[in-house]
Amino acid sequence: MSTLAALREGYQHFDPRAYLQNNYLPPRADFSSEEFVVPWKLRCLAETFASGEIHGRTLIDVGSGPTIYQLLSACDHFEEIVATDYLAVNREELGRWVRGEPGTFDWSPFIQHVCKIEGRGEPWQEKERRLRDRLRRILPIDVHRPDPLGAPLCPPADALLSAFCLEAVSPDRAAFARALAHVGSLLRPGGHALLLGALGESFYLAGAARLPVVPLAEDDVPDALTGAGFALRDFRSYAMPPALRTGVDDVDGVFFAHAQKPLEA
Repeated sequence: MSTLAALREGYQHFDPRAYLQNNYLPPRADFSSEEFVVPWKLRCLAETFASGEIHGRTLIDVGSGPTIYQLLSACDHFEEIVATDYLAVNREELGRWVRGEPGTFDWSPFIQHVCKIEGRGEPWQEKERRLRDRLRRILPIDVHRPDPLGAPLCPPADALLSAFCLEAVSPDRAAFARALAHVGSLLRPGGHALLLGALGESFYLAGAARLPVVPLAEDDVPDALTGAGFALRDFRSYAMPPALRTGVDDVDGVFFAHAQKPLEA
């Protein structure tokens, strides 16, 4: 079992470009069929935001990594999006994309696909522009601290999103549950939390880094959400097909969860 100190040390070798190549290019990022994992993730988010129930001033994305795909449907429903990550290399990668610098990862196929499934006929370049405009802050975060940002988020976020973060930075299930409770403190009463993550994964590769992951079972996620004081609204799972098991990890599947923080009495 890894310790938190060992995890922190391992992440110093994290290579954002290698991580993006392993997970966000074909075969995993194949948009020819809804059976592939990336279209499944994008549809979960698009359908959830399409309800119109989740909206407000601020959405915080916990552990953004070097990716923006998870924010494409969210950006239509919030005035401001706050991205966060523990690693400076990931925050720098996001900043370069926001500024439109050359040589950054090409997210246009993802943006085009989200526009297609949302079905509003919007030019993908308009959604790209809107996300860049609304992604106004990129902050350091440590989910293992009771105050993950080092200071309260004022006002608290109306919604929280986290994709493939908490299980990848926690040494065990108990630490995963504590981290979930910590980041829940960033959310206002009645606010919504959306989680994407790995099921049955024990490691993944990001360049020279081989990083341990807590192997979660499906029941672990609702249990942790309930333990952190959330009410579960939706839970979905995806079984990773053999063709997408490429050796860059040993993931069995992916989960999507929608939960809500109760209103204060």
